[in-house]
Amino acid sequence: MLGLLTLNFRKLWAWQSQPSRFHVADLQRLKDSGITIFHPAVGYTEGDIYASSLRDIEGWNEFIAAHPADFLRVDQPEDLQRAKRLGKIGILIGQQNSSHFRSVADVDCFYSLGQRVSQLTYDRNRIGGGSSDSRDDGLSPYGVQIVERMNQLGMAIDISHCADRTTLDAIEASKRPVLVTHSNCRALVASPRCKTDEAICRLAAKGGVVGITMIRYFVRASGPATMEDVLNHIDHVVNIAGIEHVGVGSDVDLDGRDALYHSTRRNDLDGIDYQKKIFDLTEGLMRRNYSRANIELILGGNFQRALGEIWA
Repeated sequence: MLGLLTLNFRKLWAWQSQPSRFHVADLQRLKDSGITIFHPAVGYTEGDIYASSLRDIEGWNEFIAAHPADFLRVDQPEDLQRAKRLGKIGILIGQQNSSHFRSVADVDCFYSLGQRVSQLTYDRNRIGGGSSDSRDDGLSPYGVQIVERMNQLGMAIDISHCADRTTLDAIEASKRPVLVTHSNCRALVASPRCKTDEAICRLAAKGGVVGITMIRYFVRASGPATMEDVLNHIDHVVNIAGIEHVGVGSDVDLDGRDALYHSTRRNDLDGIDYQKKIFDLTEGLMRRNYSRANIELILGGNFQRALGEIWA
């Protein structure tokens, strides 16, 4: 529920503007990953956020329209299974910031363009606080209006980057399940970007789902970080909230981040081939004696159920 076709955004923009630059080998890599649905949301936080978000969604629409035999825009619950049945890759359009909602009417505008998920905050905005902000006043009156309109239309509310009070306020304000598309458990990693047990349990009580990331510093605070640590976060959500409320929100593409970003801070897990991450995750779940039915819930069934309730 957060997965990127590529973190090389120059390549992505080239695919969107010049569809012929997306090659058969690029498609095959995506298919070989075992991932049927990608939610490739990004967060615009500077400049003209409305224009950037609009351009991003229009770019996805143009990309999907240029490759109708290979991709399907996910607009409704049936599309999740239809993409798989037709052998296509589903693209679920979302944004990691809702600052492009300049007014409540903009929720309708972007819904009409195909947006089906919106993270309320990336950092502090008119709606509420972000996880990196020193101040968190919670969901604003305007934020409550946005939540209400998203509920009415059937646009999924994502609170992955929301600060703690804003997180709890959004769960309380929403009449439909709320999603954490990509975060981990603060009980295991003491980062403000990870969710507290209270938030996870309140979200679960309303039918929501937490997507566990594969970003190193959200998986383990220090030392070696492997797929086993990712599995620990899944186990923790299952233990405190139930098997029905955990899923995958890897927040990576098929190559990882370190090779592209050349950062001094490591982002990737140890000993992982991101191209095969879903297979490795599945094998790990089998080692931990999860049943086939429960593995199916983790690999998509839980998010599919929640999205069905949200989009109904």
